[in-house]
Amino acid sequence: MQQWFTDAKLGIFIHYGIYAVQGVAESWSFYNGRMSYEDYMKQLDGFTASKFDAKYWADLIAKSGAKYSVLTTKHHDGVALFDTKFSDLSVMKATPAKRDIIKEWSEAIRDQGLRVGMYYSLIDWSHPDYPSVYENGVVPDDLSQVNRFSSPMDGVQDPERWERFLAFNRNQLGEVLSNYGQVDLLWFDGDWERSAEQWGLPAFKEYLKSFNPDLIINSRLQGYGDYKTPEQGLPITRPEGAWEFCTTINTSWGYVHTDHNYKSLNQMIRMFCDCISMGGNMLLDIGPMEDGTIDPRQEAILLGLGDWIRTHEEAVYGTQEGIMTRYYLGGSTLSPDKKNLYLFVYDTPRENICLKGLCNPITKITVLHSGKELTHEIHGGVPWFHIPGTTWIQITPEDMHDQVTVLKLEFDEEIEMYGGSGAVVTHN
Repeated sequence: MQQWFTDAKLGIFIHYGIYAVQGVAESWSFYNGRMSYEDYMKQLDGFTASKFDAKYWADLIAKSGAKYSVLTTKHHDGVALFDTKFSDLSVMKATPAKRDIIKEWSEAIRDQGLRVGMYYSLIDWSHPDYPSVYENGVVPDDLSQVNRFSSPMDGVQDPERWERFLAFNRNQLGEVLSNYGQVDLLWFDGDWERSAEQWGLPAFKEYLKSFNPDLIINSRLQGYGDYKTPEQGLPITRPEGAWEFCTTINTSWGYVHTDHNYKSLNQMIRMFCDCISMGGNMLLDIGPMEDGTIDPRQEAILLGLGDWIRTHEEAVYGTQEGIMTRYYLGGSTLSPDKKNLYLFVYDTPRENICLKGLCNPITKITVLHSGKELTHEIHGGVPWFHIPGTTWIQITPEDMHDQVTVLKLEFDEEIEMYGGSGAVVTHN
């Protein structure tokens, strides 16, 4: 795993496409029969990107505190946001926009010093050769349950057509990985409809890495990805290895004008803290409107998140996962040398913060946003059995940040936490 990724903590996901014209769910609208394929594709005529300003997008993303961004180069509907020679279904050729969105965006993101991530759907429900085989090559018993966009309706497979589709995918990905400067991260989606063998793995991954040996690929590659991508449901148990939680600001990935179910800024900051407390990143999604403008509510969340991160950046960037919640009932991170512990205080305490199992003496406690030093006391403990007491940090409502407060605890040595079950004191 590249160090820049584990240090970054925050990325901004962007779902932009023709689905924003009517404000319908991206691709799934026609796949699940909520509208006809023909009506869905009529949105091509209304996609203008007339106010799309890549520099404005990139500036907003930088202000959010994100260190990388991922944009949909092509969703499951097959409509490419880049200039492709291998299909006429692109915003360059088939919409009034006539713009290479990916080119403008990637240049602007790179100019901000951010890492470039490209989302690409492995499945293409518009390509005539895609519905040519079944998952693992197994014909289902009940053909009435087969979706015509995914697999053959008649139970007859055509391996030659499938090979043509694989060549098409490789060719488009070759464009994405070679025509827009260095791509740092490739974010796949849609691997579930075919097996690893059908996708041509591991040779397919070797082909992708040939464009950039340091390329990071997400987990949606039938077991051949580099990091895990839990979606919408925040992990309760820390995923093993590198991971990234992708989530929406409201409930939709793309722009849906009727979706007013927005998370508050405080909720977003708390979710972000929970992610980095478990050593993960958060990939926060926005869905621009058809013309390329961003809903003011989404913009406000990004700016508010950025303000909080800049105030507390030493507790964010480059940190490691914190201590377990059995020690502190909140989130936390550790500095790389493990001599600084950052505690996230989500709610206003009545009189103090409780920290259990801490073996080290604390040299200093600071409220990060104000610089105020706090006092603490320790009660209990059995030092001759190496069992620490309970640390109580005195803090008042006036010390609190208006969103999430961060306390910095400093130690002379690497932090040590007690994990035992206590002992009967038989002598003093």
